[in-house]
Amino acid sequence: MYNKKYDMLVTSPVPVNLENYYVSEAYISHTDSKKTLFDKAYQLVKNHTLKQKLNLINSFKSEEKTILDVGAGTGDFLKVCKENNWKVSGVEPSEKARSFASKKNIELQEDISNYKGKQFDVISLWHVLEHIPNLIEYTNQLKKLLKPNGVLIIAVPNYKSYDAKKYKEFWAAYDVPRHLWHFSQTAIKKIFATTDMKVVKILPMKFDAFYVSLLSEKYKNNTSKPISAFFTGLTSNIKAKKTGEYSSLIYLIKNN
Repeated sequence: MYNKKYDMLVTSPVPVNLENYYVSEAYISHTDSKKTLFDKAYQLVKNHTLKQKLNLINSFKSEEKTILDVGAGTGDFLKVCKENNWKVSGVEPSEKARSFASKKNIELQEDISNYKGKQFDVISLWHVLEHIPNLIEYTNQLKKLLKPNGVLIIAVPNYKSYDAKKYKEFWAAYDVPRHLWHFSQTAIKKIFATTDMKVVKILPMKFDAFYVSLLSEKYKNNTSKPISAFFTGLTSNIKAKKTGEYSSLIYLIKNN
């Protein structure tokens, strides 16, 4: 369903038992699995991007170096942050994922409300905002948890990318019903403007075009077509150099 006010797509209807869609070995971000081609591709991309994510947060000026990662999964990002002298906190609803994180000495809370009254230099949501049911209320909670002049990092799929338009209903990053919202750049800017926060920079996630295309080929053809996926991902990134519409985008948002 198209939401004209925010220029975004909305998943409708939403299943009553939405949490059941996360209880699966197939939901890779809640495991450290390397069993299949897709598991291996996911873990490879994840490991490569961890360094990029660390470099990004290290570029911010913050005296205390406190970070809250929402939707922390199995804790890999916070583990890298902790090893680089960040004071880490995290939220992860999945008990299974929290147990994986705990084995890495990363203790996660089940809900963001556990941090009520605290504030952080950086808050990150890597492919998480699209899962949040109460979107506007949640953005207000994030603002309260962010220090004045703190930085909020939001990474989400972009339904206006070339790969989204090519694969249409088979585009893996729609991931319905788990993904409730499908954002455009306009949507993110407008949503956070309602909480007096401003998008100050937009960065590409170029590897996502390849991984999402690989999954999309599987959904469309019921078989993996890595060569076709590679060229679709490459084409998407080339076109996005002109349009700015990469498969996924990172938004840096400042607290005013």
